[in-house]
Amino acid sequence: MKQLRNNVIRAGLDALYYTGAHRMLRPFLAGVGSIFMLHHVRPARDDMFQPNRHLEITPNFLREVLAHVRSLGVDIVSMDEAHRRMHERDFSRRFACFTFDDGYRDNRDHALPVMREYKAPFTVYVASDFAEGTGRLWWVALERVIAKARTIEIIRDGAAVRLEAGDTAAKQRAFAQVHDWLRTLRDDTEVQRAVSDLCARHGVDGAAIARELCMSWNELKPFAGDPLVTIGAHTISHCNLARESDINAACEMRISRERIENKLQKSARHFAYPYGDRTAAAAREFSMAREFGFSTAVTTRPGMLFAENAEHPTALPRISLNGNYQSARFLTVLTSGAATAMWNGFRRVDAA
Repeated sequence: MKQLRNNVIRAGLDALYYTGAHRMLRPFLAGVGSIFMLHHVRPARDDMFQPNRHLEITPNFLREVLAHVRSLGVDIVSMDEAHRRMHERDFSRRFACFTFDDGYRDNRDHALPVMREYKAPFTVYVASDFAEGTGRLWWVALERVIAKARTIEIIRDGAAVRLEAGDTAAKQRAFAQVHDWLRTLRDDTEVQRAVSDLCARHGVDGAAIARELCMSWNELKPFAGDPLVTIGAHTISHCNLARESDINAACEMRISRERIENKLQKSARHFAYPYGDRTAAAAREFSMAREFGFSTAVTTRPGMLFAENAEHPTALPRISLNGNYQSARFLTVLTSGAATAMWNGFRRVDAA
């Protein structure tokens, strides 16, 4: 199902590109700016089974994106500057922001050198438990479990379900089925329990993944001192806020900011909702972000920024730099606004 979805998206992007529709629509749909969403930046891996490939791009593709944005005459600005422009309705020049979720070490090792080449500011949203080394990146743990296993067994709706994982295609299907099932569970506690059980049965150390992949506080402090870098908050545990009680959701948002400010001695004025789609961030979460004084908060809802988005600074859309679509032609379509406009039914603002 996920491969079918990717193929449909790819076909749609190709259609917009080869018909030239993106060029004609750019003046009307590109908006006043954009916020790009990234996770990992690192050299490509050779593994046949990479179900989380969409979360990573190569340093060379990041260079291509930055060069393309600059070629459009777009200012690359910090989230602080984007907030100022939206607050003051200063839309005389189009702008773009680059944002990275989770706080991965490769943001320092591979993204930062590229951003320095282009003197491009960027924001990294840190989940504080990841920086503590205690958080659980369950989607990575699941990938590693299925990479090792030939069969997977889960308990779904009270019944044991056995999934084959003997070859790459079977592993892809098994990952998709388990991933989709996990997203239906009541809360993140249940998700973590289910994945921890799989890790225990298949010999994967899920507890070590955050320490392996994410920057610690000691690493974040000098990283945050770079003039190009802004650190934002991304909750404590990277939970789905919409599934949490009012009290727990508020604690996740408030304490994540306090931890960052205490550890790094820098203000954390910007926030990113984990998962960030309609099932993870909506009106209650947008309101909470305002109440806790965040200047901006970003979703994963796709879209360009329009002047109307200035009225909803805690419900901002982003453009995903998806590892499955690392090509120049897709990039030109994405930055035209044509693809996201069609996705959104040509609505400029989606903040409900």
